Amino acid sequence: LILVAYLAMILHMVVVYSGMVKAIAKMGPLTFFKGQVRAMTFAFASASSVGTLPINMECTEKMGVSKEVTSFVLPLGATINMDGTAIYQGVCAIFIAQVFGIDLSIGQQLTIVMTAVLASIGTAGVPGSGMIMLAMVLQSVGLPVEGVALVAGVDRILDMMRTTVNVTGDAAVATCVDAMQKRAAARRARKAEKLAKAA
Repeated sequence: LILVAYLAMILHMVVVYSGMVKAIAKMGPLTFFKGQVRAMTFAFASASSVGTLPINMECTEKMGVSKEVTSFVLPLGATINMDGTAIYQGVCAIFIAQVFGIDLSIGQQLTIVMTAVLASIGTAGVPGSGMIMLAMVLQSVGLPVEGVALVAGVDRILDMMRTTVNVTGDAAVATCVDAMQKRAAARRARKAEKLAKAA
């Protein structure tokens, strides 16, 4: 369970966040992760998205993201952008189904994905909150809620990585939003310049 969850979360960061930052912000993935390493290590140690927020804001601002973007995107992301939690809930639900010998249909698996994504939006950015929402995900497909006890012992280990993913995702979105705003501002400036020349 731990290995699969960690692998899925690392792949998500490497593929999705690197791709986003490269395609939208035109920033190298290594530059992004190097700039985020302090926030990521603190998130891993504290397992709290909200607790990591000030450090995450500092790291993103050092990477050139404006204060206006970080002060809006990062607090919002710490509340609703929980990719790591969604991955954790999906992996745990499949694991619990396997332990209890329950075969899940494609429809049930899709229900787990949808419920995990929606449940992660409402999860608090504090340690251990994802496990509470896991019960809701299990109930959505009729899996035994007592299965939560199977992952309770290793929840802290999983929580550390899912918080790192959540925090990194917030920074990736802030970087992309800032890059889009800067491009839009540059277009407006060019347009105004052309109008001034025409006048």
